[in-house]
Amino acid sequence: MSSPGFSSDSGQYDDTEIVTIFDDEGRSLDCYIENEIEYDGKIYVLLMPIDLAIVILTEEIDSEDNEYSETVMVEDKEELDGIFDDAKAVLGELNLYLKRTGFILTASGELPPLEENNIISLEIEEHTSEIEPEELQFLASFYSEEQKYNICTPLSPILFIGEKDGFGKINIIQSQEEEVSWILEELLFEDYEDN
Repeated sequence: MSSPGFSSDSGQYDDTEIVTIFDDEGRSLDCYIENEIEYDGKIYVLLMPIDLAIVILTEEIDSEDNEYSETVMVEDKEELDGIFDDAKAVLGELNLYLKRTGFILTASGELPPLEENNIISLEIEEHTSEIEPEELQFLASFYSEEQKYNICTPLSPILFIGEKDGFGKINIIQSQEEEVSWILEELLFEDYEDN
């Protein structure tokens, strides 16, 4: 399994460096380098996608209890392939352009104004026992094969941690190790102090 990488075809934008990272399938995602620290002889970077992160939600009906349903994020590649064109068309009506980028779906364009009644709170299981509430801005909904889907964008930015090697290549860290949590805290804290 190859590790996601970095393209040196980056430029400058508002004094913030832009890099392109790649997922395991070779899809790219352009990100700003929000912060950079050196720890234990390695350089770590905090990355934030340039475009809006997009999440597609649906209701999953319990097979044993048809009355019970759970809101879940659509992550299955085949399901995403099947609904992508519909989602793209619906977002197009809002002047948002949906993209199949690396790691996450993104959209370019200007978000509609945030209204209180368009905020969805979703509880996401982080580890085995932690449940983390995530607030999302509802953008649109659509049906595909009688299944309803909601398109949202997280109110909090999606962040990635990368390790920069001696050649400038950035490898995305996808581990949940304690050391990674500490590095993330340092990257966020240092970024907060700079503002």
